[in-house]
Amino acid sequence: MTDLRIRTADNAERGRFEVSADEELAGYVTYSVRGAVLSLPHTEVEPRFRGRGLASALIGDVLDIARSRGLAVLPFCPFVSRYIAGHPDYLPLVPADQRARFGLDTAAHGRPSSAGTTGE
Repeated sequence: MTDLRIRTADNAERGRFEVSADEELAGYVTYSVRGAVLSLPHTEVEPRFRGRGLASALIGDVLDIARSRGLAVLPFCPFVSRYIAGHPDYLPLVPADQRARFGLDTAAHGRPSSAGTTGE
């Protein structure tokens, strides 16, 4: 990652967590909350900020927030699903009976997830 000042903020009014780089909006992940479940359908990073690890930083922060709030996570976004597969400490956030749906049923065993691939 570069020397950017990165900050994650919950923009509840727009239904998304946003990542800023040097005080400029660089990307976001959309969300909805139903009961104690946080659904994450889409992650996007502005083209000129891609490749700097901002999406990974954002998703890590969002998953930490979900954990601190006691929320389960449904990673509909393929990037989020891949992130969880690569960081198995977040796997418990995804309900066990939902993991196969997101290609995470083998993630706990160290095998690659079958989730789709998209660029950061």
